[in-house]
Amino acid sequence: MSGQRIERLRGTHDVVPAEMPRWQRVTDEIERLCALYGYGKILTPVFEDTALFARTSGAGSDVVQKEMYSFSDRSDRALTLRPEGTAPICRAYVEHGMHRDPQPVKLFTIASMYRYGAPGRGRYREHWQASVEAIGTDDPSIDAELIQLYDTLLGRLGVTAYHLELNSIGCRACRPAYLEQLRAWLAANDTRLDEQTREKAATSPLRVFDNYLAKPDAVRAALDEAPTIGESLCAACVEHFAAVRADLDATGVEYRVVPTLVRGLDYYSRTTFEFIGPMENENSTIAGGGRYDYLVEEIGGPPTPGIGFGAGIERLLIAMEEEGVTDEEGPGIDVFFAVEPGVSRTPVVGWLAALRARGVSCDTDYAGRSLKGQLTQAGRLGAVTTAVVGADDVTLRRRGSDDLALSHADVVSTLSP
Repeated sequence: MSGQRIERLRGTHDVVPAEMPRWQRVTDEIERLCALYGYGKILTPVFEDTALFARTSGAGSDVVQKEMYSFSDRSDRALTLRPEGTAPICRAYVEHGMHRDPQPVKLFTIASMYRYGAPGRGRYREHWQASVEAIGTDDPSIDAELIQLYDTLLGRLGVTAYHLELNSIGCRACRPAYLEQLRAWLAANDTRLDEQTREKAATSPLRVFDNYLAKPDAVRAALDEAPTIGESLCAACVEHFAAVRADLDATGVEYRVVPTLVRGLDYYSRTTFEFIGPMENENSTIAGGGRYDYLVEEIGGPPTPGIGFGAGIERLLIAMEEEGVTDEEGPGIDVFFAVEPGVSRTPVVGWLAALRARGVSCDTDYAGRSLKGQLTQAGRLGAVTTAVVGADDVTLRRRGSDDLALSHADVVSTLSP
């Protein structure tokens, strides 16, 4: 009696070998570009103390209230699967004393993230994300550098149907007065808002603008009349934001200033940005980030400014698909050994081991195929050389070349680099 089939959980996905060349193309390009810009790779644990995210993301955020995968382990410690990459990287920055290194410390990771939410195209409960962070400086030029880095990545991957949205949400000096003004407006216009927006107004007023495009038309129309943070920025924030825009102009990065753009986590300040891709739904943001000048201090480190972004790998792949970016043909194997009927395969085992030790990719048939079937399999695998093994000799077949016959003794030396 066969067992019940077990399938992957809803909101997760497999990256199968046929999809891996494009996946690898994206992640390799991210790694190359980060290295070019001086960002070092870091890996953090998949789970952290729940307090790390509750303290930095904000108790009223959707992440903390609705989306975190939290649990108690056998020692009754409160743990959470990481929902985003910035807080763990900042935790590592503090824990390993990186604030004593030359600043800024530039770091990036490509890792799985976990958020409970309604799955959809480009929205997974387990998804992969590149997080790129520059910690230890408030220089507006680093804001522009990070934004330009991702803009360059899109160009290298052939993605053109996108736009960049940019805003400044102020600092500790100017945001409190704005929030009081916003609270008053929200209270006066309470009946024009939907329930979800009213909930956000009660817990974290700035977040009423979060996920703006997904809100009902009437709510968006109302929020368009609300006071914006740009009208309340202090002189230092105005100067900082102007410098960011000037650097983006200098590097040719196009952007739109969107006064309602905020990010969904409490730790953001000043510069915020989102890259909006070609998908026409609420999951159209392919990368988003901003400055977090108080996060490191919040988790026990010294006052340390920083900026970073998170970019979903799956959404980037969808953006490439939407634009018809074709896959580059993946490399085939170097050698495939096809064995004639009745011939022992024992010598092939030794040849495979010897050639692989020399860096030659090679394979043979393990499915009992006929010789014709083995030759077909060699073609499927993209073999540069097909070695047809006879009882006394081996015939090498290469496209565009004459067949070459050689003895068993000469196989390894002939096929070695």
